[in-house]
Amino acid sequence: MKYLIVGLGNIGAEYDNTRHNIGFEILDDLAAKREVSFKNENLGAIAEFKFKGRTFILLKPNTYMNLSGKSVRYWLQKHKIKMSNLLVVLDDLNLPFGKMRMRAKGKDGGHNGLKDIDKMLGQNNYARLRFGIGSDYTKGKQVDFVLGEWAIEEQQSIGPLKDKACDAILAYATIGAGRAMSQFNG
Repeated sequence: MKYLIVGLGNIGAEYDNTRHNIGFEILDDLAAKREVSFKNENLGAIAEFKFKGRTFILLKPNTYMNLSGKSVRYWLQKHKIKMSNLLVVLDDLNLPFGKMRMRAKGKDGGHNGLKDIDKMLGQNNYARLRFGIGSDYTKGKQVDFVLGEWAIEEQQSIGPLKDKACDAILAYATIGAGRAMSQFNG
C-alpha cells in the first residue's frame, strides 16, 4: 500500500528555517530518521521508504507553496495513489505554536497551498496535518511572521515537536486517520 506524504514549503535558501516551511522540515526529519535522502525529480524532491508493510513517498514540491497542487496531482497520478492515502503537512497560524491537528478532510482555512491543492485535485477530501506556528504578529505583519525565521525560544523546543509530527505521519498510515487523530491531536 502506497502513501503520498506532502510537506508544504518554499524552495530556496531564503526560506530555510522559516515558519512557512515547517512541512519541509518535518519531512526532512522523517527522511533522516528512516535513513533516506531526497532526490530532485519532476515537480519536487522525493524520498521513499517502507515501514510496516507500507510504502511512504515523501514529496517536497518545488513549485512554491501557492502552486503546490500541480506537484501533488502529478505524484498521485504517477504512483496511482488513492486520495485516501494522501497526507499534507503544513503550517497553521490559527493553532498555537507546536499544537498539531490532523483531519481526514477539510477546508483550506485560508492557506494558499491547500487552496491550490484543492483546485488542482478538484476536491478537499484528503488528510492534512496542521502544525501550529502561532499568531504572535502585529496587524498587517502576517506575511512577515509566516515567512520569518523561528524565534529563539521556538528553535529550542521545536525538535521534540517535529518528532511527534513524524510519529503522527507514521501512525496515519499504519493505524488509520481516526486513531491517529485521537492519539496526536491536541
